[in-house]
Amino acid sequence: MVETKLDVSLDLAYRLLHPRNTVLVTCAGSNGKPNIITLAWSMPVSRDPPIVAISIAPKRYSHKLIEETKEFVINIPTISILRQTFYCGKTSGRDVDKFKESGLTPAPAKKVKVPIIRECVAHLECKLLNQFEIGDHTLFVGEVIAAYANNGIFDKVFDVAKAKLVYHMGGNKFVTLQDEIMEV
Repeated sequence: MVETKLDVSLDLAYRLLHPRNTVLVTCAGSNGKPNIITLAWSMPVSRDPPIVAISIAPKRYSHKLIEETKEFVINIPTISILRQTFYCGKTSGRDVDKFKESGLTPAPAKKVKVPIIRECVAHLECKLLNQFEIGDHTLFVGEVIAAYANNGIFDKVFDVAKAKLVYHMGGNKFVTLQDEIMEV
């Protein structure tokens, strides 16, 4: 039996690529004040050297901060901080100190000036290599200069039973992975 395919509105076409791993990106401006932005649009683009990309709309406060200091950290949250993760995506750092208001804890990074988020289970510290305006977003491409994870949660892959990573479905809907792993 052939399934009927339904057209998807082009303004929702990107959601056919969801759920997407949700990350908390920390950045800071030239004044050193840190900020947090919640993103589901991140991806690896090279393994050797390790390079990642994040996509941010130019109107977002973090866009300006990354342009100023040319560094950012991708922090990997778990479902245990979902409310804080959602808050950081719905509130502008222009108006509030997201660390203070969300209750998340800034901690020193290993190689960049931008802080990591202590409550997150993994971190990728990045130096900006390039940026590209693409449609209504800017693609920030960063070289990973340090990467680390909580002990016991990552051994070549995440232990999804322990990590309970956050995946964005769209809007205010999130899911986590089941701990069933299949190998082929």
